[in-house]
Amino acid sequence: MRNFVKFGGLLAALIAGTSTAAAKDTFKVGIVTFLSGQAAQSFGVPAANGAKLLVKKLNAGEVPAPYNTPGMGGMQIEAVLIDEAGGATVQVQEYRNLVQREKVDVVIGYVGSGDCLAVAPVAEELKTFTILYDCGTPRIFEDADYQYVFRTAATATQDNVGLVRYLKALGVDIKTYAGIHQDYAWGHDSWVDFKAAMGRIYPEATVAAELFPAFGAGQYGTEISALMQRRADVIHSSLWGGDLQSFILQGLPRGLFRQAQVALSTADHVLPPLGNNMPEGVIIGARGSYGYMAPESALNTWWDAAYREAYDNVVPVQGPYRMAQALLGLKSAVEKAMKENGGVKPSSEQLSAAMTGLSWESPAGLIEMTNGKGHQAIQSIGFGRTQKDKDGNIVLGDILHFDARCVNPPADKKSIEWIEAGFPGADCD
Repeated sequence: MRNFVKFGGLLAALIAGTSTAAAKDTFKVGIVTFLSGQAAQSFGVPAANGAKLLVKKLNAGEVPAPYNTPGMGGMQIEAVLIDEAGGATVQVQEYRNLVQREKVDVVIGYVGSGDCLAVAPVAEELKTFTILYDCGTPRIFEDADYQYVFRTAATATQDNVGLVRYLKALGVDIKTYAGIHQDYAWGHDSWVDFKAAMGRIYPEATVAAELFPAFGAGQYGTEISALMQRRADVIHSSLWGGDLQSFILQGLPRGLFRQAQVALSTADHVLPPLGNNMPEGVIIGARGSYGYMAPESALNTWWDAAYREAYDNVVPVQGPYRMAQALLGLKSAVEKAMKENGGVKPSSEQLSAAMTGLSWESPAGLIEMTNGKGHQAIQSIGFGRTQKDKDGNIVLGDILHFDARCVNPPADKKSIEWIEAGFPGADCD
């Protein structure tokens, strides 16, 4: 299952403000995402493409300020790319290989919540600075404390709280709702948070169906039949990757998307591959302010243009944006640590101290490590609804954004407890 790809290089010149030793060093980063399997096309490969592009631009010093100094603290980045396919047991071994054989300085990775849950304790055991760039389960930092593990993106809680707030903002009338989710941590956590948020914002609504097909099932005829028979007002799903594409393509000819308001918490990444095969009227979440819903800024304008130029005008969506915010957060932490230790290449302990509580700008806006004792990010989130433009192409309309502190729990609250208590401290102005 191993799939190594290396890219990077060495700076020829010293960078002002860094030591000679640091400038001669390479900073080696293990990057793990899906390069094969049903999660690769719409998520893993775009994320890998984002990593390749940003590493190249960082090494050349071609990223806009404040990231316009080459590499990381003058060190050229060498990336080792690993396929996330194979399951948690395989990924634990691959993580050990990255640290013990490849001698990486840092690991950035993991889309699957099960992989994150399995790898995090191993990172602590090996005392290796590790960034979880995606996986959504809130359990990582709500059920355990880590010194070396960080997540630079928000959890599934903001997806589902934000989605219910979006339904309310649109004035969607909901008497019954149903859910279809993959049968593992991500799917179950998403449904728990969505149901709890519905209980606070739509207290009279009742559940019509709860469906949990296996991850990678591919065929959803039975589930689509069940959903159509129950006739819920809203169908909520956190399906992603190839599973989500299959569900959409199988449900479309059967009229599922005409019968109910379908709300997909993490679907922006299937818009490019599906194109006009995407049905109208579907609510789309991006797990952040990404792609079609990214904020206006010089950094985002540059990122969008650079990605499109490199990859045949494909719109960067969730995967590339999350990879970019992880790499830019890493650069910020490395250079903060080096400033504090005289320009020496930082250790995992020094990186951990620098990243704890850190904030930085990304193409998706401000990323703040406020939760999980400074190890878990919060960020804003956007939602939209598919519609046809004047040329008959599927685009997003009705776009709304919610501030990070409107849809994420405060630092001292567990997600489900915060939701069930009625979102105390939420700032939605």
